[in-house]
Parts: sequence; structure tokens; C-alpha cells
Amino acid sequence: MTELTQGIHGAAKRIYENNKGSLLRTLVYTIGHFAIAITVLMLIADVSFSIALTDAIVEPLANTFWYFLLDKFWASKIKSN
Repeated sequence: MTELTQGIHGAAKRIYENNKGSLLRTLVYTIGHFAIAITVLMLIADVSFSIALTDAIVEPLANTFWYFLLDKFWASKIKSN
């Protein structure tokens, strides 16, 4: 492994270790959001699966970023026992 690759791997590992709770909750939220968005769009807006899928992926990605920031802010304000 090159020094650059080791540095990137180490940084990614530290980010994961420091945020694994938030990252897991964010992943679960995102998967649920995809399924809900596809279902709602197809039933209510009467759009095709491909359009629903596209919207269900793009919009939650923005929400995923927002939720991660919100969770990190929230967790920083709550004192752990």
C-alpha cells in the first residue's frame, strides 16, 4: 500500500469509528425513505416506477446529508451518562 492509500484508508476508518452509530441510523433511514418515496409517488402521483425510483433516490440523498448533520449536532448537545 502506498503512503497516500494508507492515509486515505486510515482517515476513512477514523471517520467510520467516530460516527458508526450515526452512519447506521442514517443508512436505515435512507433505505426506508427510498421504499416509502417510491410507493407514495406511484400511488398518489401516478408516475411510472422509473420516475418514482429516480426521485426516490435523488431527494433522499439530500435528506440523508441533512439528517447526518442534524444527528451530529443533536448528539453534541445531549450529554451521555
